Amino acid sequence: MKIALINENSQAAKNAMIEKVLKKVVEPMGHQVFNYGMYSPDDEAQLTYVQNGILAAILLNSGAADYVVTGCGTGEGAMLGLNSFPGVICGHVEDALDAYTFAQINDGNAVAIPFALKNGWGQELNLEYIFEKLFGFGSGNGYPAERVEPEQRNKKILAKVRATIMRPLTEILPELDQDLVKGALAGKHFDEYFFANAKDQKIIDLVKSLRA
Repeated sequence: MKIALINENSQAAKNAMIEKVLKKVVEPMGHQVFNYGMYSPDDEAQLTYVQNGILAAILLNSGAADYVVTGCGTGEGAMLGLNSFPGVICGHVEDALDAYTFAQINDGNAVAIPFALKNGWGQELNLEYIFEKLFGFGSGNGYPAERVEPEQRNKKILAKVRATIMRPLTEILPELDQDLVKGALAGKHFDEYFFANAKDQKIIDLVKSLRA
């Protein structure tokens, strides 16, 4: 699995710590981590949580990433930003129980973590436990056991509803503020990671036109 890490500006100072913990947990599982930044509060490319949503949607819909780990101070803005786009199902995850139940019941492809909450001594341990439960036990298996069938059925119903009410990403991006979109793609490693991993040619071509 290709896991993308995205930090917005208010929590950019924690990017290196989050990346270190994420890699520690998921690389032994066989997953890859691609850090799209922000890498520090002083980065030239400043991301808002709305831009987190734009970037996450491009990565997930293009196949450049299979999963996105992101967040903001409370995690709420990032969750709303990501869930505004097609092809993204983002859960708000504060602890290991949230991570496990979201993975097994909701079977999403992104999480928004409140990086400013409980951010004192031991925060890296909380993140470690979150990533273990999020990526270490598969997903969509249901919880508890007797609820597996209705939970999986509800996931399919949600997918059909979202497919009906949401337009394709390639139609949405050209209608957004183009400075906002270009800013979401301005990270110093975006071109390196995206073009090496993306699979959807329509989105690749659109991104190339935006980056030109």
